[in-house]
Amino acid sequence: MDLNSWFQKGMTVDEYINGMTRNKEEMLSIYEQFALKDDDRSKLEALKGMGLRVIVLSEDWCGDALLNNPVLLRVAEGADIDVRFLLRDQNLELMDQYLTNGTSRAIPIFVFIDQEGNEVGVWGPRAPEMQALVEKERATLPDKDAADFQEKQMALYKGLANRYQTEPEIWQTVADSIICTVLK
Repeated sequence: MDLNSWFQKGMTVDEYINGMTRNKEEMLSIYEQFALKDDDRSKLEALKGMGLRVIVLSEDWCGDALLNNPVLLRVAEGADIDVRFLLRDQNLELMDQYLTNGTSRAIPIFVFIDQEGNEVGVWGPRAPEMQALVEKERATLPDKDAADFQEKQMALYKGLANRYQTEPEIWQTVADSIICTVLK
C-alpha cells in the first residue's frame, strides 16, 4: 500500500482516543496542559494550507506514546496537519518500513506526508534529548540476569512516565524536535 492508502486506513484522533484502554487519562492530561509557545505557533503558521498529513504508528500501552502523541496533536493543530492513527501491532507491514536502528518496532512513529502521499519527514520514537535521558536512566539498571532487574526496570519506567506527565520542559523538548522535523 502507498502512504495515502495507509493514511486513509487510519483512525481519526477521536476514534483513537475513544478506543484507548490504557493511558488515556494521562495522555489527555498532557494534551490539556500543553500549549505551543507563540514562537512555535508563528513557525507553524507557514505550514497552514500546505495540506500536510501525518500517520501515527502507536499503541495506547506505550509510555513514549503517552508523552509524544498529545504533543504531536498540539503541533498538528498549529500547522493544520490532519492526523490518522494506526495501531502498530495490526499494521506491521507499514511498521517494518520504519524500524528504529533497522531492527526495533519502537513507537510512536510519525510519518509526515504531502497531499500526493510523498513522505516529507519521519519522527520518532523519541526526541534525541529524551533518548539520551532514557539511556542515562537505563545505564543505572543492574544486569539483566540480576534478581531485581525486572523490579528496577519497572520502577525506572514508572518514574519516567511520571516525569513525562509532570514536566512541561519535557513536553517542550518533544515539541521542538517534532517542529524541527516538520519544518525541514
